[in-house]
Amino acid sequence: MSLLRVLGRPMLASMFVAGGLDSVRNPQNVAGLAEPVVRPVTDRVELLPDSTEECVRLNGAVQVAGGLLLATGRLSRPAALALAVTLVPTTLAAHRFWEEEDPDRKSQQRIHFLKNLAMLGGLLIAADDTGSAPSLLWRGRHAAHDLRRDAHLVRRSVRAGAAPAAMAGRVRGKLSR
Repeated sequence: MSLLRVLGRPMLASMFVAGGLDSVRNPQNVAGLAEPVVRPVTDRVELLPDSTEECVRLNGAVQVAGGLLLATGRLSRPAALALAVTLVPTTLAAHRFWEEEDPDRKSQQRIHFLKNLAMLGGLLIAADDTGSAPSLLWRGRHAAHDLRRDAHLVRRSVRAGAAPAAMAGRVRGKLSR
């Protein structure tokens, strides 16, 4: 694994571990902000808890687990994807700069929104990062290509061997009469 991955993944994950722990321990601190985003989602997704605080706690737990997995390099691609999924409602709930009236608060919220957007981009890159190993899709395509090539070679070999064998059979048939 490259030095950039070894250093970059824990750096990216640190924000999620710290923020997730805070959400798990003190969900009431952000439940009010999360309510406008959580309500419509929980109405559509029955698997989620009805309580906003429980949803915040669940989101925080996913962030802690995903952050630790990403930081350690274990299941880093699914972990990055899970963190990206949790970041969207977090960003939409906490950094609604378009609703701010005060120019200073609006500017700060816009900065935080764009910071989260940048982290989302980093997570999407991490979710796509195969660590220089070929992806399953690439391996599958190349395995299929290799099978087609092998089948073609076998077909040519059979054709090439069939003509002399047929000729030998005809000669043998004439000689045995």
